[in-house]
Amino acid sequence: MTVRVVAHIKARPDTIDATRDLLMTLIDPTRAESGCIKYELLQNDTDPTDFTFVEEWASSDSLSAHLQTEHLHYVAEKGEKLFAAPPDIRLYTLVA
Repeated sequence: MTVRVVAHIKARPDTIDATRDLLMTLIDPTRAESGCIKYELLQNDTDPTDFTFVEEWASSDSLSAHLQTEHLHYVAEKGEKLFAAPPDIRLYTLVA
């Protein structure tokens, strides 16, 4: 069974563009990772500070490997200055 992840990131109002640019650096390297089925970045239409990643991974192991990548650690480090709060990352199981 695949692993689904929804990760919410809130930018500070003065860092919206910088946050979007930083988060975009994750797209290509993450999509190239083994086990990545889906990796989408969304921005809320009514609240531009609200970003959401919608992810699907082939297994818990592939998600665990993703969490150890250099590109993810880089974004987490740089995001400390841009994000309004720590990312809210939730794992889900498909019910139906």
